[in-house]
Amino acid sequence: MARGGTTMQSGTAAESVLLTAESVKLNGDAKLILCASLFYFRIPRALWKDRLLKVKQFGYNCIDVYFPWNDHERQEGVWDFQGEKDAQHFLRLAAECGLLVVARPGPYICSEWDGGALPAYLLTKENLRLRDNNPEFLQHVGRWYERIMPILREAQWGRGGTVIAVQLDNELDFYGCEDPHGYISALRDMALRHGISVPLIACAGQGGIYEASGLADHVVPTCNFYPNDRDPCFEEKVLVYRSLLAERGLPLLVTETNRSHFLLRRLLGCGAKLLGPYLQVSGTNFGFTNATNNWGKPLALLTSDYDFGGMISSSGEPRPEAYEGRLLSRVIDCYGKAIAEALPIGGEPERHGLKLKGGGELLFFPNVSEDDRTFRFELGGDPAESMDITARSGSCPIVPVGVPLEQWGLPGAVLSAGAELFYRTQLAKRTVIAFHTDTSGRIRIDAEHPIQVEAFSMRLLERSGTHIVFSFTAEQPGSALIRIGDRRAKLIGMSREQALLVESYEEGAGFILTASQTAPLKEVEFDIQWTLSETAAFGLPSGLSKELGDHASHLERNGVYRGYAWYEASAGLPQPDNCVGVLVQNAADIISVYADGAYAGTVVPGGGHGYVPLQRPPAGSDRVSLLARTEIWGHSNFDDPRLPALRLHSLKGLTGMVAVTAVKDITQNWSYEPWESSSAQGAGLGRDRACSRPLVSFGGWLSGRSVHAACYRKQVVLSPDCDSWFVHLPGFASLAELYVDGQLVGEVNPLDPYVDITSLARPGTAAELMVILTTAYGSPAGSVKLYEGVAAKQWRLTACEEEGLLQWAEASRTTAKPVNGIVRCAPGQVNWLYGTFGDRRAGGGWRVHCSGSNVKLTVFLGEVLIGRLWLGSEPNRPAMRGGDPDSFYIPGPWLKANTELAIMIEAVTAGEEGVLDTFRFVPVEDEL
Repeated sequence: MARGGTTMQSGTAAESVLLTAESVKLNGDAKLILCASLFYFRIPRALWKDRLLKVKQFGYNCIDVYFPWNDHERQEGVWDFQGEKDAQHFLRLAAECGLLVVARPGPYICSEWDGGALPAYLLTKENLRLRDNNPEFLQHVGRWYERIMPILREAQWGRGGTVIAVQLDNELDFYGCEDPHGYISALRDMALRHGISVPLIACAGQGGIYEASGLADHVVPTCNFYPNDRDPCFEEKVLVYRSLLAERGLPLLVTETNRSHFLLRRLLGCGAKLLGPYLQVSGTNFGFTNATNNWGKPLALLTSDYDFGGMISSSGEPRPEAYEGRLLSRVIDCYGKAIAEALPIGGEPERHGLKLKGGGELLFFPNVSEDDRTFRFELGGDPAESMDITARSGSCPIVPVGVPLEQWGLPGAVLSAGAELFYRTQLAKRTVIAFHTDTSGRIRIDAEHPIQVEAFSMRLLERSGTHIVFSFTAEQPGSALIRIGDRRAKLIGMSREQALLVESYEEGAGFILTASQTAPLKEVEFDIQWTLSETAAFGLPSGLSKELGDHASHLERNGVYRGYAWYEASAGLPQPDNCVGVLVQNAADIISVYADGAYAGTVVPGGGHGYVPLQRPPAGSDRVSLLARTEIWGHSNFDDPRLPALRLHSLKGLTGMVAVTAVKDITQNWSYEPWESSSAQGAGLGRDRACSRPLVSFGGWLSGRSVHAACYRKQVVLSPDCDSWFVHLPGFASLAELYVDGQLVGEVNPLDPYVDITSLARPGTAAELMVILTTAYGSPAGSVKLYEGVAAKQWRLTACEEEGLLQWAEASRTTAKPVNGIVRCAPGQVNWLYGTFGDRRAGGGWRVHCSGSNVKLTVFLGEVLIGRLWLGSEPNRPAMRGGDPDSFYIPGPWLKANTELAIMIEAVTAGEEGVLDTFRFVPVEDEL
C-alpha cells in the first residue's frame, strides 16, 4: 500500500471510494460514517426493510453485515441463497433505504455464530489448517468466494449498490495464524479476481495490526475497540492507533466497538472516520446456529436471543440508546464536511477534540467519573475569555469553538458555545440553529457585521455591535431571532431531554417531538390451546442411522454437523450389577446419559470427559446397555485452548463411553519430594536421592516458597477385569503433569481434570502414578480419584436435524392430550408440547417469557426452530450468554403462515423432575 492514501475505484474515477489520513470520500465528498451491525440471517426476511429503516430513522448512514458461509452451504457442495438466505435481495434493500454497507464475508466471521461460519465439514479434512495460508483451506475458501463475491461485486458503490468496503476474515489477531501476510494476501487476490474494487479491509480485534492484516498491500487495517466505556486512558490508546494508520496515509476506521454513544463520542473526538458499534440491531439465532463462547467463563452457550442491549431489540423495539444515536448523528450532520475531514487536536492534554476543516474546533468533554463535572475552556487561548460546561456522569458534550457560520448562510460569523449544537436547518427566510444542555449553556457569536436582535426569550448577557452572548438552562429554554447583514438566524436552546425527542423542525410549528421514548410493553392474555405427548424416556426419532462397530467417533466424521444424535452401545460387566456410573469420552456439547433405559444425568463436558453416577445399578445382568443423547449447541466461534470444545477446530458428539465399575479415592498417602527442574527430568525424577520421601495427602507439604513445585508418587493396583482407567483431579487450581510408570501422559487442565491412562495401564498390575504439581502458596490441590471400568462396544448412531425432530413431533402427536397449567416431566423424560394459536393477528409478533426448572426447550414455529432454552440455574447448566436465556421471539410475519408451536421438553437433572411453569406472551409493536 502506498503511503499518502489508497484509492479503490468502482467504475469511473468520479465514482471512487477514496481513503486518506483525513477522510473517507465517496464520489469526492468526505463522509463520516456511522455504521450499525445488522445481520440478515438473524432477522426474518419480511422484517429486513423494517430494521433497515429503523437504522436510518435513528441517524445511522451505514450498516455492516456478515455473510455466514456455513448458512449458505450446510452440506458440502449444496448452496442456498434463496428465501431467508437471499443476500442479494438484502443488499438491494439496503441500497433502497439509502444505507451504505460494509460487507464482511469472512471466510471466518466470529459473530458468536456456529463455528464462526466455517462449515463443520472442514474439520474432518486431512492436512487442512483453518484460517491460514494453507492450500487446502484456501481451495475451499475459493469455492465460497466464487458464490459470495459476485453478489458483493454487483452491490458495490458505483455499480448501483452501496457496498463501500469488503472485509477479509475477521479479527485474525486473536488466532494463531502462522502466516498472516500470506493468508490475507491470498484472500485479497481472490477478491480482486472477482471484481471487488472498493477498499478491502482487515480488522484487528486486540490491536495486532500486522497479525490481523499481515500489512498486505492494498488491504486497509481497521481497529475494533471493546474497552470499559469509562476507561480514562481510552483516548490515549486510540490516538496511538490513529497516528500509526495516518503514517500509512489511512484513516482510523473503527469497525467494531461498544454500543454506547458515550463511547462513540469519545472515538469521534479521536478522529475516527467510521464508527461501527457492534450489534446495534439485535436478532435471533434461529435453528442450530448458536455458538459456544467464553465471555467471562471458559464455557458458555450462546442464547437463541442474540441481543447485547443495542439500540434496536431482537424483537425490533427501539430502546433509549436509539435516541442517543439520532442525537449524535445530528451533531455530526451540523458540521458536515468540516467534521468529516477534521483532525485531532494535538499537544494540549486538557484540550481534547477536533480541528474542523475550514476553521474552528469541536471540544469533547467525556466525563468518566461517577459524579457530574464542570469543565472550563478558554476561547481563542485567552484566559480572560472562558466558558464553563457541565457534563453529567457518563456523558460527553461536544462544544463548538470559533466555528465559522458561513456554511450555514451567516456571513463572517464565528460561533462558540457552552452547550452542544445538535440541529441546524436552512429555511427560505432563516437559518435555524439549536443547542441543548443538561444544566445551563451560553451561546456566543462574533461577526464582521453588526448583529441585530429582533426578538428573544433567552437571557441576553452581552451585546455590543458585532458581539452577542445569550444563555439558557435546561429548566428555562428559550430562543432568539437575530440578523447578521441580510441574513436571519433563529437560535434555540433546550434541555438535552427534549433534544433527544426532536423529530423535525417545521416553519411556524417549531420542533416536532416524539411523544416519549419507547416504554416496555406488558404481557397480555393470549388464546392458545396446549396438548402434551409423553414419549419414551429415550425415544429415538427417524433420521440418519449408522453402525459404527466397536469404536465411536465424533459426529462430523459421520457427516452430522448440527442437531441431535443418539449413540447406543453396550458394555460387558465383570460381575452382574457391577456398574456404578458412566464416563463419556471427548464429549460435547450437551450429553444426556441412560443406562439400561434409566436416566443417569446430563453433563456439558466441553469436549473433555464427564462422569455420570447411576442412581441405582443395572439389575441382574452382566451387560449394560448405554445411550447418550447429544446435542450440538454449536461449534466454537473462538479459539480458546482451555477446553477442547472451545478450539475452533473442535468436534462434537463423543468418542466412547465406559461403564465404570469402581471409583477409588486415592487422595491419601502420596510420597513427596521437592521438584527442581534442573536436578531431574521426567520419569527419572529423584530416583537416586538418598533422602526419605514423606507420605502426605495429595498436594500436602508446606513450603516457605510462594510458588512451590513438588513431585507426588503413588502406586495403585489396577483391576484385572477392566480395560479402561481414568485419573480424576477435581478441585485443583494449579499446573500439573501426570506420568504413569515413568511415561508422560500429559498436562492436566483444571477445567478438564480427567486424564485417560488406558494406553499405559496393564490390567492386574501395580501402576506408579507420578504428578508434578506447581502451586501458589495456599492454593487448593483438590483430590485424586481413579475410575476403572469397561469400554462400551457395538456402537450405533442415529442423528437428525430440524426435519427429523419435526417428524418425531408429528409421530408423537397421536398420543397428545390437553394440558392446562404446570407441565411436569420425570427426570430424563422427553415430551412434546403443542400449542395452537386461536388468534392469528400477527402485528409485530410476540416475545414469550418462560419460567421453569430442570428443563431444556427446543421451540418450533411451523417448520422453523425459533428458540432453544435451558430453564433454571441447576449446577449442571452451563453459563448462558448473549441475550435473554429465558424467552423466545415469535416473528409476526411468520405467524401469519404458521399457527402452531411444537416444543420439545427435556428434563435434564438427575433425581429432579422437570417443571415448565408458565408462558407469558408480550406483544411486539407493529413494524414500520
